[in-house]
Amino acid sequence: MNTKSNKAVIRFAGDELFVGTSPSGHSIALDTNSQRSIAASPVELLLVALGSCTAVDVIGILEKKRQNVSNYVVEVTGQRRDQYPRSYTSMNVHHILTGTALSPKAVQQAIELSETKYCSVAATLRPTVTIQSSFEIIEA
Repeated sequence: MNTKSNKAVIRFAGDELFVGTSPSGHSIALDTNSQRSIAASPVELLLVALGSCTAVDVIGILEKKRQNVSNYVVEVTGQRRDQYPRSYTSMNVHHILTGTALSPKAVQQAIELSETKYCSVAATLRPTVTIQSSFEIIEA
């Protein structure tokens, strides 16, 4: 089994602010002061990571299936434990697709493929986080 090592670097910028740099060299601000909240928190980024990971898969699969998607939004909500560590216990991923004559079957298959085969973030979270998906189709 091959494993690929990646390294992110997180630098303290002062006053509960950090700058994270991804293995590919992209930087993002992080704020751990929930009162101020001038940037995403590390825990919020987990929701963004899951949503964007599955979105990339789903839109790619639907394009291959020649589905005419004109707009696509993914909403991810998460429930966390009350006690520390306040880890996520479940996440809900809701896909909202707008297009012309979109096939519900194609959308369902794309979401299932992302969940079970392609989305690395979901695969990483899933041992401890219950992930549920839903979708709605809006005719353009």
